[in-house]
Amino acid sequence: MKKYIKTVILVTLILTSCVDEIDFVEEVETFDSALVVEATITNEFKFQEIILSKTYNFEEDGPNPESNAQVKLIKNGSEAIVFTETEPGIYLSEFEFSAQQNVDYQLKITTNNGRSYTSNTNQLTQITQIDELYAERITNDQGKNGMAIFVDSFDPSGNSKYYKYEYEETYKIISPKWVPKEIVVLDNATCEVDLIDRVEDVQVCYRTDNSTAINLFDTSPLSEDRVSNHEVRFINSEDYIISYRYSILVKQIVQSFEAHSFYKTLKDLSEDGSLLSHIQPGNIVSNIVSTTNSNEIVVGFFEVSTVSEKRLYFNYEDFYPNEGIPDFPVICDPVEHSQFSPNPNMLVCGTLISELNSDRVVYHNGASKVADTTFFEDGSIIIDTITRGPFNMVLKPCGDCTAIGETTVPDFWID
Repeated sequence: MKKYIKTVILVTLILTSCVDEIDFVEEVETFDSALVVEATITNEFKFQEIILSKTYNFEEDGPNPESNAQVKLIKNGSEAIVFTETEPGIYLSEFEFSAQQNVDYQLKITTNNGRSYTSNTNQLTQITQIDELYAERITNDQGKNGMAIFVDSFDPSGNSKYYKYEYEETYKIISPKWVPKEIVVLDNATCEVDLIDRVEDVQVCYRTDNSTAINLFDTSPLSEDRVSNHEVRFINSEDYIISYRYSILVKQIVQSFEAHSFYKTLKDLSEDGSLLSHIQPGNIVSNIVSTTNSNEIVVGFFEVSTVSEKRLYFNYEDFYPNEGIPDFPVICDPVEHSQFSPNPNMLVCGTLISELNSDRVVYHNGASKVADTTFFEDGSIIIDTITRGPFNMVLKPCGDCTAIGETTVPDFWID
């Protein structure tokens, strides 16, 4: 839910307004900062995570972490699992555990300023596995060609009904202008540089991104509790992330009706361009309340949900044989940079030095090692080797994939 914090601010404004039209500037400047709770406990055996923050103004950079809070998960009304803050606003359970069926769970929070909050009691939802995860090349409703990721699932008991989908995608990046040489600055005063062999292979990297949209599916209007051909992700055929090898881990989260309703409202609000003008108060309901002040607004939802996951791999050539790969996201035309300023009366470094020092460019071609002979009055001669241009450079991602990824191969990766 961290991805929807700005929407949460809008929701807060709606809830605190009693009129149809809102004076946006005035409300943004004066609204009371509300506690934001992101709390999903799952049947995955892991350190469970709860994130606390406060709503923030649009001019601010991001959420304000709620630190130094006391966070506990109460089981069956008595046993407490303590959550400890590991990073500002991020609280992890004191040990790894998985939520169990037929157990009552309740979240209790006391913030640093002494305010207390409690959630409704929840139980783990129905366990339903993903049956199939598959990719197809399609043309979508907007006329765009690309790769669609679909999921199928079925609960014969008919108890699941409410599904939320998240994904984690990982893809291979190959820098198109990588060379095994690089230019390094030896002396900023004399503008001296050196052409050396690269120590690290930075041609191939991997990058992982998480989903940001709310993706829901409801089978309650259907004759059976079946998810069929549900699209989890669409990737335009011109997107470079599928240029080589692509992997996606899809998580199917079975929600309660209340949790599903919360996220559906949040999704509707975030997609409605005119929500400030016509949404009425009370359109979104949290299951977390303040026990200190009954009028205080709490944003967020506490849920206990089952998670099923599957991973899928494919190569670009599997679906686009004999077709050129998508364009790299950065223009990679080499540009010559000067080692020295064109001013003949001053020893001033050129753009090569400043661009290398700012880590914006990397070497592509043109440079060479040349002999530099120095004669001394005593007749001695020293022959040195120096690097001379032309220095044809490219933007860093074009020749060094670590600008947008990591060279470490993920543990799960299969070529």
